[in-house]
Amino acid sequence: MRPVVVMTQTSKFQSDLVEIIHKPFIDIQSLYFDENLLKNNYDWLIFSSKNAVKYFLKYMNLVNYQKVAAIGKKTAEYCQSLDISVDFIPKDYSQEGFINQFSEYNQKILLPSSKQARPYLYDELSKTNDVVKIDLYEPIPNYQHINEVKSLINNQKIDALTFSSSSSVRYYFNEDPIPKFDHYFAIGKQTAETLHSFNQTVKVANKQTLASIIDKILESRDKNEI
Repeated sequence: MRPVVVMTQTSKFQSDLVEIIHKPFIDIQSLYFDENLLKNNYDWLIFSSKNAVKYFLKYMNLVNYQKVAAIGKKTAEYCQSLDISVDFIPKDYSQEGFINQFSEYNQKILLPSSKQARPYLYDELSKTNDVVKIDLYEPIPNYQHINEVKSLINNQKIDALTFSSSSSVRYYFNEDPIPKFDHYFAIGKQTAETLHSFNQTVKVANKQTLASIIDKILESRDKNEI
C-alpha cells in the first residue's frame, strides 16, 4: 500500500509512488508598496520563490533590470514558463547556497519577496551591494486546512506530513490542540530547525525539491520508520 502523504504547500505536485493529499496551510495576501522604487535601474532582479515571481509579474514591464537570478529549480522553471530569462541559479537551492555562489558586488539589486521572508538573503547581499527589498505579499494561515489535517492525524489516516516553510510550521504548532505524531518531513534546513524549535523530530529532504521529500518518505518506509 502506498504511504498517504499530506503536502502543505500550494504546489499540485503528484507522484505515483505515494498518495498525496494537498492541504495548503498558507494563503497569500498581496500588499501595496511604493511603486516609485521601480523607477530605479537595477543590475539584478532576484526571485527567491514562485510566489515572488507570480506577484511581481505585473510589474515586470515597469522596472529596468539587466539580469535575473532565481533561487530554486522550480522558481527558475516558473520564470522560464513566463518567458523570463534566468541568468543565475545556485546549485544549492537555499539562501545560503545563493550567497555562497553569488560573487557579484557593488550591484543595484531589487529583491521582491514576502514580508515575512527570512532576512538572511537581504542582510548578506546588503553587505556588498545596494539592495532594495519590496514586500509584495504576506502569508496568512489557512486554519480550515490545518484543522482538517489534525483530524486526519487523529483518525490515523496519514503516514507523513510535509512542510516546506517555517511559516506553515508555526501556524500548525501555534494552534492547540496538537495531535501526537512522529512523521514530519521538511524541505530545507531552516524549516527543519523551526520544527526542532517545537521539540519535534523531523527528517529532511536531501535536496530542496518535492521529489526529494518523497524519496525521503519512501526511504523511511523501507526502514519501517513510518
